[in-house]
Amino acid sequence: MFPILFEIGGFQVTSFGLLMALAFLAASWVTARELKQAGHNPEHAWDLAGWAAIGGILGAKIYYLILNFSETAADPWTALLSRSGLVWYGGFIGGALAVLFRLRQLKLPTWPYGDAIAPGLATGYAIGRVGCFLVGDDYGAPTDAPWAVAFPQGAPPSTAGNLRAFGVDLPASVPDTQVLAVHPTQLYEAGMSFLILLALFKLRPRLADTPGKLFFAWLAMAGVERFIVEIFRAKDDRFFGAISVAQLISLGLVATGLGVLYALNKRGAHAPRRVARA
Repeated sequence: MFPILFEIGGFQVTSFGLLMALAFLAASWVTARELKQAGHNPEHAWDLAGWAAIGGILGAKIYYLILNFSETAADPWTALLSRSGLVWYGGFIGGALAVLFRLRQLKLPTWPYGDAIAPGLATGYAIGRVGCFLVGDDYGAPTDAPWAVAFPQGAPPSTAGNLRAFGVDLPASVPDTQVLAVHPTQLYEAGMSFLILLALFKLRPRLADTPGKLFFAWLAMAGVERFIVEIFRAKDDRFFGAISVAQLISLGLVATGLGVLYALNKRGAHAPRRVARA
């Protein structure tokens, strides 16, 4: 792990911050490339990225404050101004709303641009999760798998005490201070998101007949990916038995993605075909 890369005049440059910046840059570059191939202005990718960054950070923070309302109510200023406490689904919702607002402002077509943005989202998410791994955040439950990773300097460290706070059932004989090896779920997500990116490139020619299909294909696959990874995560928000809040949202994304894809396919099948005149 490399949580702190270097310091400049007392300001710490974290691996998470650097990877998040790279994630936005890579996502913007991929989106610009997709827009150019589709015949749209690639410069819009960088404009939309700025809106996505602002909306995403605000959404991620607001989601975290709501999810951890007791901590927020106890010390609102500390919770609000802390550099930590960013949740992906909140960021996705906030970023999506900001991008939709900007598309309306610029009078640009929503779903063709959504199709171009989808591969960028997969790219940025994969890189961002590597940043989570380097800083030791969002790790999984304890495991004895050969690829297990301990995070003694994580955010927070993967100690037995912190894992118990996340709802992990551990033997009483394990002291709270003991650092345990856990599932590197950040790398699971990075790898699965990269596979989703490859799947999008493979599916793109088959889904090019109707704008929006590629975006909703990404939405469904992203929901499946997050649902699977949540199985291995150390979480304290499993309010519905073994199901976490993130898994409930994931099911909603999968249902939305598949439902819209079905509707678009059905509409395309019933669309009148043009007959060429001799």
